Amino acid sequence: MLIGKKGFAGLLLGSLLLTTACGSNGGNGGSEGAATGSEGQSPSASESPVASPSETPAPQAPVTIEFWYGLGGKLGENMQTLIDKFNASQQEVIVKPVVQADYSETGKKLQAAIASGDVPAAVLSSNVDWARKGYYASIDDLIAANSDFNAADVIPTFLEQGKVDGKQYFLPMYGTTQVMYYSKEALEKNGIKAENLTTWEALGEAAAKMTVKSGGKTTFYGWEPMWGADNMIDATLSKGGSILSEDGKTVTIDSAEWIDTWEQFRKWIHEDQIMRIHYGGQGWEYWYKTIDDVMKGNAAGYTGSSGDQGDLDFTKLAAMEQPGWEGVGEGKPVASAIQAGIPAKASPEQQQAAFKWFSFFMSPENTAFWSMNTGYIAVRQSALDDPAFVEYSAANPQSTIPLKQAAHASEPFQDPTGGKINDALKIAADKVQISNVPAAEALKEAKATAQRELDKLK
Repeated sequence: MLIGKKGFAGLLLGSLLLTTACGSNGGNGGSEGAATGSEGQSPSASESPVASPSETPAPQAPVTIEFWYGLGGKLGENMQTLIDKFNASQQEVIVKPVVQADYSETGKKLQAAIASGDVPAAVLSSNVDWARKGYYASIDDLIAANSDFNAADVIPTFLEQGKVDGKQYFLPMYGTTQVMYYSKEALEKNGIKAENLTTWEALGEAAAKMTVKSGGKTTFYGWEPMWGADNMIDATLSKGGSILSEDGKTVTIDSAEWIDTWEQFRKWIHEDQIMRIHYGGQGWEYWYKTIDDVMKGNAAGYTGSSGDQGDLDFTKLAAMEQPGWEGVGEGKPVASAIQAGIPAKASPEQQQAAFKWFSFFMSPENTAFWSMNTGYIAVRQSALDDPAFVEYSAANPQSTIPLKQAAHASEPFQDPTGGKINDALKIAADKVQISNVPAAEALKEAKATAQRELDKLK
């Protein structure tokens, strides 16, 4: 799925991605002039010039690498802050940011770069299938050679998500999970307490109460689920659904848990019209339209990423965990790591430079900075005890919601088909959310497609 929100970079000129050679490095600097032999004569080719004791070796030029990522808005600003901080902190590596519209575009651009052989050294992107095909470099040796990295301090579930067939290919830059943001004014106006919205049934009732209609049209929505399959998958997992059977041989996305959950969302959106979604547009445009509805008083709340917190005004909004279902238990939405990798075609020198940058970003101080300024989850356990982070959390209680939810979250689905099952779910979600297709019909079609792809692996 990846997740994790992200930011909207706007319309990017394609030439931005093509103007510089990917992952170039500065090479080694040479001496400023040729050394001379005795009596001022130039040495012969067979002689080796000897530097005088007063001379010092010419400094080695820094390695310049490109870092590709699909972040904009506040996220992009915070990423630029850390890149600038890294570049100023040492002389060995220079990171050049190359921004795409979103995570998906980063993957597409990387695919083209891999095909051409002209790759960046560092990307905020991960792909299990590509790792197995050798497109990404294993970083186990880099971790082993760096005693300061301290892999044991990285939150285990996040670090594990970067492993493919037992080898570490990706590093978690930050963690994410989808939480609920609501207008404090809207809930107070309708006498609704957030602490009582612990089930989807209760949220649906509250949304109906808060919805305002005029002339047969909804003018104020009680809730806005985010476009896409992710939050409906979260709700289904919370109801006990699964994507595959325990033996991994059967796709189970047409079970009662799936159909009942997705049909409820379809009803809320299309029949009751107490919820709506924004979809389409450039990059993360739909995401920011959803946020704006709540910020501008056109909706009571929405389901979004923990990473939205850097863009929200918490004098008006507050956060809560995703609900569960009556008779089932607390919510079990996915908590996943947004991961970075190193393309295998990058030179050894570039790979070492990329790892140095990743290590800097993941340091306790910087992962805490990222969490405080974006709402994403810090990836190092020691960061959670950082005095600045503790103080910040006390003053900003919304920042603790993703951490609390992650404690009982589901692990992200590892698609054995290289993304075909996830693609089928995305198509089914569009049918339900946009086209008002009954959930049973959309999910049965998706199951048939996904099962065919899964059977090809036998």
